[in-house]
Amino acid sequence: MAYQQPALPYTENALEPHISANTIGFHYGKHHATYVKNYNALVEGTAFDAMSIEEVILQTATDPSKIGIFNNGAQAWNHSFYWNCLTPNGGGEPSGEIAAKIAEDFGTIEKFKEEFKNAAVTQFGSGWAWLVLDNGTLKIAKTGNAQNPTTSGQTPLLCIDVWEHAYYLDYQNRRPDHAAALIENLINWQFVNDNYLAAK
Repeated sequence: MAYQQPALPYTENALEPHISANTIGFHYGKHHATYVKNYNALVEGTAFDAMSIEEVILQTATDPSKIGIFNNGAQAWNHSFYWNCLTPNGGGEPSGEIAAKIAEDFGTIEKFKEEFKNAAVTQFGSGWAWLVLDNGTLKIAKTGNAQNPTTSGQTPLLCIDVWEHAYYLDYQNRRPDHAAALIENLINWQFVNDNYLAAK
């Protein structure tokens, strides 16, 4: 029961000028595709093959002997989630129930954006910045490498990929510019709100 890499929800050039078609081509077409290919090869013929990728991530997260399965599975899932966090002509102000919840838990939308960008900028090395729901409260989380908030019992609502392959072709070492561009121009607030409504 191989995991299928979901199709991009937009064309490769749809996020320009903030993320180039060149970056999407390598990021989605090479990096993400390789995680999916490696994951499927590692679980083929094992008990994990019959499980959902979410179940496999949870079952392998703390087992050092399954680190290859976890790393490739979590990265495959993280990227599939990430593409849906972005949309052409996105960003700006959230709408729906998530807007009120952000204001409640962070004080203001601007305070949330500031904390979310700071998490993306200060994640040391490769990893991810997340908006999560944790026991009914919105929180900002950072994870290194392939780590995923679900393994800590948190529900991901939004993420930014801060692996260098996500931004280096467009921004070189300017990670703060990458994070700011995504937050201000590309966040898919409908996706975030849908995730919140499903999890609350």
